[in-house]
Amino acid sequence: MSELSERFEPAPAGPSQAGEKIRCDACPVMCYIADGRAGACDRYGNRNGSIVRLDPLTILEQHADSGGMAVPFDNGTEGEGGLVEPGRFVTAIGAGTTYPDYKPAPFIVSQEVEGVDLVTVVTEGIFSYCGVKVKIDTDRHLGPETATVRAAGEAVGHVTTAEYGSQMLSLGGVHHLTGGSKAEGRVTCETMLRLCNRQKVELAIDGGAAVTVEAGKAPVIDGKTEHRMRVGCGSATIGMFAAQWRGLVDEVVVVDDHITGVVSEHQAGKVLGWEDTGIKILGRRSTPGRYFKVSEPGVGWGGTAIADPLAILGPWNPGKGARPGLSLLMVSTTGEQFAYYELDETLTPIQKPFPERLSRSVRLIEENCEPALCTVMFVGGAGGSLRAGVVDNPVNLTRSVHELQTYVTIGGAPVYVWPGGGITLMVDVTLLPENAFGYVPTPALVAPIEFTLRRDTYLALGGHGSAIRSLEDILDKGGEYLNPRRSAFPAAANPWPPLAPQLRRSGTHA
Repeated sequence: MSELSERFEPAPAGPSQAGEKIRCDACPVMCYIADGRAGACDRYGNRNGSIVRLDPLTILEQHADSGGMAVPFDNGTEGEGGLVEPGRFVTAIGAGTTYPDYKPAPFIVSQEVEGVDLVTVVTEGIFSYCGVKVKIDTDRHLGPETATVRAAGEAVGHVTTAEYGSQMLSLGGVHHLTGGSKAEGRVTCETMLRLCNRQKVELAIDGGAAVTVEAGKAPVIDGKTEHRMRVGCGSATIGMFAAQWRGLVDEVVVVDDHITGVVSEHQAGKVLGWEDTGIKILGRRSTPGRYFKVSEPGVGWGGTAIADPLAILGPWNPGKGARPGLSLLMVSTTGEQFAYYELDETLTPIQKPFPERLSRSVRLIEENCEPALCTVMFVGGAGGSLRAGVVDNPVNLTRSVHELQTYVTIGGAPVYVWPGGGITLMVDVTLLPENAFGYVPTPALVAPIEFTLRRDTYLALGGHGSAIRSLEDILDKGGEYLNPRRSAFPAAANPWPPLAPQLRRSGTHA
């Protein structure tokens, strides 16, 4: 990495320096930048009278012993592992932007892959229409649906519908970026940028919890680090482990905010010949052995608000099997909370030391719980200005993406393209190299994006044919903004090359 990638101190404003500054047209702000200084985005600077991209262009490289995985770019040198049939993919990280609309993308790269002549159009897109979806693996109640999520006191999103074993947040979006106060837009942009670059963010939910989120790391909720994701709801847990408990205990209740399970009533228990126990659950009975709303949601047992699991039990019925000495296991969906009871002469559950015979079953629940993680998905809509840098009629690009003629990646990582109008895409930020996202103070995020398709298809769509350059030429001469190349190590989950197989098949367009 060369000195061009270093961050310069922003230039102080003042008319005395006006004559020394040059204008940058890489985003709508159009900063005037003095020599040796950076623009407001910290992405472009003035070096010796030229606007340069301060971050280096990132190129993914395939080594012979990589097993088909992308590994760091090494400038083509030998001796450090060497290269056999190298595969290089120019990402848009550090490439520069297509903005303003009239000019082609910074790099339109031509290379042959498996006998097929492909073109990859590389640009950094300015996304005002973007957000992040955050999946937080936890049973704990973070806040009511639609509750406002705040960062540094500013509204940056809201709680959305919970999914299986996870709480979901929807952050960012154009309304928070541009529809509120200047502080709200600035904090929203900063929050999304940090999350997308896999940095830690402190969030507070109105009427709920304080949450520390970092992509690929365990969430921290009200100061407590989560360790496990639930094995399933209470009913699913009964179904999975009923056979483990048969003959060891008379009754099992798996406490869960959503669906509490009772083994003696549950279908799994009935199939195994479980006897009735006369238990009564204080909740709304759904189907046999499945109960809703045993408690309000919270941070207690199984995502409920209770600290004592006996609070969900009513009086035991001796006419339906309740008897002194009947044994009861109560456990949460992660196995983190568990207790053992026996009924006394008045049919009151009395807690007893936890028996070793049941310890294995609790450990089995814990073993089947996956580690709790935060997942951050960047979601953006590729708009007109970005698409105009690819083809002269932007709608042609949209159609080709949905017809699978064009394969889209973000920083070399595979994306999910949503059906329907436009190019709305979603990507797991942990699959990108570090610090792949930037920002402009409009405010908006800057995300790398690449469009790969067959060369003949690209020209037929109205692509910028005169701007196509060979990979060798780009490696040799660089681009408009004079930025250097850099090594990067993307996640090993990304197969090499990061191109759709159908694009590499000779004689096919889709």
